[in-house]
Amino acid sequence: MRTLLLDTNIVSYLFKRAPQCQLYEPHLQNCRLVISFITVAELYRWPIVKRWGEEKRGALEERIRNYVVIPFDLEVCKKWAEVTSIPGLNPSHSDAWIAAIALRHNIPLVTHNRKHFDRIPGLTLITEEEPSS
Repeated sequence: MRTLLLDTNIVSYLFKRAPQCQLYEPHLQNCRLVISFITVAELYRWPIVKRWGEEKRGALEERIRNYVVIPFDLEVCKKWAEVTSIPGLNPSHSDAWIAAIALRHNIPLVTHNRKHFDRIPGLTLITEEEPSS
């Protein structure tokens, strides 16, 4: 079974049942979907910032349990250091951790933010453009 690492934006689209889900559903079928530890942290930030009630917090907790969460290890830390040292790239720390996990485990990254990742050597991206209106 193919394993795919989901960027936080993809998890967000799936959680919210956003229209962008349709773009990615064909890629996600029959795959093991994993997320990074930093995605979990970003997801836990939402209820705090947006002042969610208990019901919505519970739904988020349940959704997180549906994914395999990849933690950091020394090799991920080394990859993060490499990613954040790419001249002229300057990724966010969160994006760098997500890329580092994808690189360390050789897992394709599913993202709707191609520009955040497309200059990282060795990273396999799965991304879609939204149709023009």
